[in-house]
Amino acid sequence: MRKVWVGVLAAGAFLVGAGTAVGTVDWHGMPELNSSGVRFRGGEYRFNPAGQNHGAFEWKGKLKDADAEDGHNVYVLVRVEGHSWVRYNGKQGKTVHLHHSNWDGAQRYTNQADIRACRNRGSLHPDNCSVTKSYSNGS
Repeated sequence: MRKVWVGVLAAGAFLVGAGTAVGTVDWHGMPELNSSGVRFRGGEYRFNPAGQNHGAFEWKGKLKDADAEDGHNVYVLVRVEGHSWVRYNGKQGKTVHLHHSNWDGAQRYTNQADIRACRNRGSLHPDNCSVTKSYSNGS
């Protein structure tokens, strides 16, 4: 009986340790994304493994309307695996914290993602955006 309990405890300790290892994915810093009137600072990203948060490209940071007097809003664009861009709006004249996950529902995990910050200049002028940063999880 004692050997059974030792085995159960050892198996439990192993499963807890394995769950912790799978649950921790390191965050990576990204350079500041900026263009006229928009700043995305303190950005971080990670690629979640298959089975964790849809295997998503997870990102976070602070989006700032760097020219509150111009009357234009700001936003972040993100795309994964060559799909269309997804837009995340900021607030005019403010800094907002964004934290989102993007993934391709047809895949178990995401391999590649692009991100950029933009200022919406209305319907008569093209929006201006930062340089697009591309990231890969190396898998």
